[in-house]
Amino acid sequence: MFIKLYDENPNQKELDKIVATLQNGGLIIYPTDTVYAVGCDAMNVKAVEKICKMKGINPLKSNLSIICYDFSDISEYARVDTATFKMMKKNLPGPFTFILNTTSSLPKIYKNRKTVGIRIPDNNIIREIVRSLGNPMMTTSIKDDDEVLEYTTDPELINEKYQDLVDIIIDGGYGGLEGSTIVDCTENAFEIIRQGKGELIL
Repeated sequence: MFIKLYDENPNQKELDKIVATLQNGGLIIYPTDTVYAVGCDAMNVKAVEKICKMKGINPLKSNLSIICYDFSDISEYARVDTATFKMMKKNLPGPFTFILNTTSSLPKIYKNRKTVGIRIPDNNIIREIVRSLGNPMMTTSIKDDDEVLEYTTDPELINEKYQDLVDIIIDGGYGGLEGSTIVDCTENAFEIIRQGKGELIL
């Protein structure tokens, strides 16, 4: 299914369709404030495993990331001290992935590494989906280093390439090419592991 949504005002009827698909363990491709990404209900382990298989991710070795709607969600799924919270407040919503220690609220698949990447993208489409779902979304970009760039930025071409692998592809306009900046917050000092889009404000 190919659905067109607008960042300013996503259509609620279409959002309901997307949420029902996610609740049934479906996979979706959607825009963020960086690159297009593939995701599922973060609490649905079978769906998370499907994405890991599709992207060749080993959850034992890789950090999995989730998208939260707002800060009240973050504290449920990750441990955040005061200094980290203040720093994140300055940067979110925005193009950052913050690596934090997990809490017991996430399924076991996230606990292999005891850490989780947290995102609150500055994109209304995906945030409204997460809000309507009532759960965070597991997320990973569809961009691979050796890919033809148009296949990760143009929704029509993304649809052509991935329509048989996922249940819904959302056309939210052209996507970017630069991934999020990844910041490790598990130690006392914040460490930028990958500089992507966005300048971190400390």
